[in-house]
Amino acid sequence: MSSFYALVIGASSAIAQAAIQQFEADKDCLGVFAVSRSLPNSETATKTQWLESDYSEDSIQQICKSLSAYSGKISKVLICNGILHNSMMPERKLEEIRASQLEAIFHTNTIIPMLWLSQLLPILQGEQATQVALFSARIGSISDNKTGGWYSYRASKAALNMLIQTSSVEYARRAKNVKFIAFHPGTTDTPLSKPFQRSVPKDKLFTADFVATQLLYIMGSVTMDNKAAYLDWNNQPIEW
Repeated sequence: MSSFYALVIGASSAIAQAAIQQFEADKDCLGVFAVSRSLPNSETATKTQWLESDYSEDSIQQICKSLSAYSGKISKVLICNGILHNSMMPERKLEEIRASQLEAIFHTNTIIPMLWLSQLLPILQGEQATQVALFSARIGSISDNKTGGWYSYRASKAALNMLIQTSSVEYARRAKNVKFIAFHPGTTDTPLSKPFQRSVPKDKLFTADFVATQLLYIMGSVTMDNKAAYLDWNNQPIEW
């Protein structure tokens, strides 16, 4: 593998942190740009440069402008932004739907990743094979929806999948070196999944390190065909 720079967006999440540690240990990784809402209290990593963002359009534009010096050199991108619950739990029936919840979930899960894709194009153009992994979910599959419920989260991931597919069509014309991956990490032992872990078999509750390892392997082995891939943690395709 040739030398590369990595960009990790939503870098405060557990899986993102695990991926950064693996990039730090990778001799081919020249550096990591880690974007999060707040900077860490202390920085012990040697390759990682932290960038603070409130994920507004202006902030995303400014960060991408600052990364322009690395255009064509950043070839591993992880967009890890996502929300399932905070003060709001997933809706189980129609009467629980609220506009405020739909708006909040869509903003984090769909709009913010799309803003990054819209601004990263000139940075990712180049000759080096580049993979962009966005955290989707199996629950975002329209064809796989047999149980209903979880309206906001399910719809936000389905919308993200459509935006990934649509973006891949344009990137294929303008940045032929880029491969998009809509990635389903499975149920990972993180605060996001904590309220829902009781019914998950022990062998299906993954550590963040395991998921990061799986994701980086997939990114390194995926076919570079200018088409978006929808893959789970085990590198198995999911129907859109």
